[in-house]
Amino acid sequence: MLKSLLNERFGCRMVALFSVFLGATTIVSAANEADDWTQWRGPNGTGISAETKWSAQGSELWSKSVGLGYSSVVVSGDRLYTIGYVEDRKEDVIICLNAKTGEEIWTYAYPAEKWAKFHGGGTNCTPSLDGERLMVLNREGRFTCLSAARGEVLWKKDMVQEFGAAVPTWGFAASPLVLDEMVVVNVGTVVAFDKKSGEIKWTSANLGHAYSTPSTALIGDKKCLVVVNGDGVAVLDRETGSTLASVEWKTQYDVNAASPIVTGDRIFVSSGYNHGCGLFKFDGESIAKVWDSKIMRNKMSGCVLIDGFLYGFDEAVLKCIDLDGNEKWAERGLGQGAVSAAGNRLLIMSGKGELIIAEATPDAYRVFSKTKVVEGGVCWTTPVIANGLIYCRNSLGTLSCRDHRGE
Repeated sequence: MLKSLLNERFGCRMVALFSVFLGATTIVSAANEADDWTQWRGPNGTGISAETKWSAQGSELWSKSVGLGYSSVVVSGDRLYTIGYVEDRKEDVIICLNAKTGEEIWTYAYPAEKWAKFHGGGTNCTPSLDGERLMVLNREGRFTCLSAARGEVLWKKDMVQEFGAAVPTWGFAASPLVLDEMVVVNVGTVVAFDKKSGEIKWTSANLGHAYSTPSTALIGDKKCLVVVNGDGVAVLDRETGSTLASVEWKTQYDVNAASPIVTGDRIFVSSGYNHGCGLFKFDGESIAKVWDSKIMRNKMSGCVLIDGFLYGFDEAVLKCIDLDGNEKWAERGLGQGAVSAAGNRLLIMSGKGELIIAEATPDAYRVFSKTKVVEGGVCWTTPVIANGLIYCRNSLGTLSCRDHRGE
């Protein structure tokens, strides 16, 4: 079905060779040779996979067109899910593929607009997978909970019509976040639903334009959500959605896109448009700024934190900085890209369509491999490693699966 939808515009191709991907902080188990990647920035929300037994060298397993957009993928076992926009039909298409072959299992499509505002347009948000359910928010505020097995609608919400959410300039970009028995959706107001029934559990105050996926954290004895929206940084009570503390963090166009990184009682925030980054401390009642700097400006994709060091794109410069805001190294010439990690290695998607595997060390930028994996478009989508397979996507909709199993 998807093949027929996409052939008209994208020339869908499959390369079956026989040798597939995902990526977020240092929760590494030496025994963990394979791992699923079930939501934005991985199951732990850090952008780091627990996988350690994978090779820096790989080969393309398959390649497929999945429609326009920037959505990443989620993977569980032999199944992969993502979403793309089919321009000729003006539809968003949620896709389930065989993760190892690229073969289509099911699709679910609905009408949508392209939203090409000073970029190529298409999808923004990454689906979230929780066992039997696949949850997808689109840039217009359509939130759908589907059967992961068959793609049937279990329940759905119109976040604009039902909650009065204001669609930001570039469309909603925060991905759903599954937390125990609820799923959290950030559309300016953060709304928590019972993931099985769709019943509303709580709603937060309006926190401004929503481009960033919240981060969950245990700060002291408080279960929290840290949200960085157009108005700034807010810490919410995870059980009620009430605002525990907030601080202003204003950016041009109100765009704060990168997810906050929480380590202990400290919150790292980074934004593009020449704003910069900052480290904040939450004491349970208030948020205090520790420092701010222009040393790291995450315009699209955020950093990963490994052993006390942050790795990410400062606009178009790949950098490593420490938690005091000191630069350890910088690499130019890669363009604006995205970073994830697995074990002690970085998975870097360059703006030129290259997958770069490098050592996660503050000592120097050390490359193990560099491979051109996609042609054309822009490459703001975070690479994903799952079960030894690495998935890379460009904005034109080319999804490449590479085999990096075994080391």
